[in-house]
Amino acid sequence: MAMIAKQCPDVSVHVVDLNQDRINSWNSEELPIYEPGLDSVVREARGRNLRFSTQVDHAIQEADMIFISVNTPTKSFGMGAGRAANLEYIEKCARQIARVSQGPKIVVEKSTLPVRTAEAVKRILATAGAASFDVLSNPEFLAEGTAVQDLLSPDRVLIGGESQTAISALVDIYAKWIPKDRILTTNLWSSELSKLSANAFLAQRVSSINAISALCEATGADVDEVARAIGTDSRIGPNFLKASVGFGGSCFQKDILNLVYLCEHFGLNEVADYWSQVVAINDYQKRRFAQKIVRTLFNTVSDKKICMWGWAFKKDTNDTRESAAIYICRDLLIERAQVEIYDPRVSEEQIRQDMYEIMQDGNGLVGPYKQSLIDRIRVVEDPHQAADSAHAITVMTEWDEFKDLDFCRIFEDMVKPAFVFDGRNILCREKLSQIGFEVHSIGKTSPLLI
Repeated sequence: MAMIAKQCPDVSVHVVDLNQDRINSWNSEELPIYEPGLDSVVREARGRNLRFSTQVDHAIQEADMIFISVNTPTKSFGMGAGRAANLEYIEKCARQIARVSQGPKIVVEKSTLPVRTAEAVKRILATAGAASFDVLSNPEFLAEGTAVQDLLSPDRVLIGGESQTAISALVDIYAKWIPKDRILTTNLWSSELSKLSANAFLAQRVSSINAISALCEATGADVDEVARAIGTDSRIGPNFLKASVGFGGSCFQKDILNLVYLCEHFGLNEVADYWSQVVAINDYQKRRFAQKIVRTLFNTVSDKKICMWGWAFKKDTNDTRESAAIYICRDLLIERAQVEIYDPRVSEEQIRQDMYEIMQDGNGLVGPYKQSLIDRIRVVEDPHQAADSAHAITVMTEWDEFKDLDFCRIFEDMVKPAFVFDGRNILCREKLSQIGFEVHSIGKTSPLLI
């Protein structure tokens, strides 16, 4: 919405939310999310044609076009728990729009939704007495960390709908800065399914190279060399072939599980099993990484200090949803490790909240035992401090700053033997080995096997 306001100064954009604190943050100099370049985009448009408020009904009544951009998390209860999307917030938005609207309006699904959700939205909107609606699907294909550039020059903008007039109205907005040959139009259902499919295909590539990384470690192959060799094949290409401790973020796992649930709903069990394995490999990769740390540190990390560099699920964002670091930290805490964490953008409050949530039982409670494990976490503001007196360093997020640290100083301050577990393959193994570290990288032969 901020980018639309920036690129279309003649269009009035009103972003509303029920959370007053969040709105206050959007109206402040410190935005609630970190995204490179976003500050300047918001500053340029805010106060001109972009505003943030909690005046939801007023904004609906004034609008010609309404974007529904609420969260659609995986259900944690009832039918489809653990796989289906929770559409509670989508339905509440649709009912509120129907209740307060007057005149014709275009309603745009921006949230990632299961196929045929638009049908439910249309039925709810049809109950409105004094308004008429056209429903469009306009899924987002942004990558966190590069979202501003992705918005300025997207690979494609996808708009699905049944009314050509409504489609043209949204096309005209994007066409202010995006070439029309990059604006694709489809029917509603193809648009909804395209978002789930795109994320599933991307996650599939990550899980594929991570599966190969396990074989590389067992055989002596180098996963980076394998990825380079297969990535030069024009039919495959090099993108999303970087082995790591596992994918995270708000989309990949949620959307694949949603896709699995849809396939099961339509009786496509073999298809559901296929996509389920993408998530299974991702879980395996995280579990394998934690187990390797324990085994390498002489089969125990009890009361050993493990340094974690990075908590965000990827660099250049403060988003921690489904971050591999959360699961690795949990597994190390269960083994009674002391975990010291540094991330340049994630707050201690967020880190502790993430651990509190993952340690909850089925009733949403954290017992004394699990709380005592959480208390073994320490969050610091300097990567050198996190590594001081540590038995091992784990690289969880590929922040660029980790490549240029004073590793000679770090080595001197660590317990010997000093171990490094590079979960993102961003550090120079040769340099660290020459200093004296024992380095374990994803998809590369362990030092003791060389």
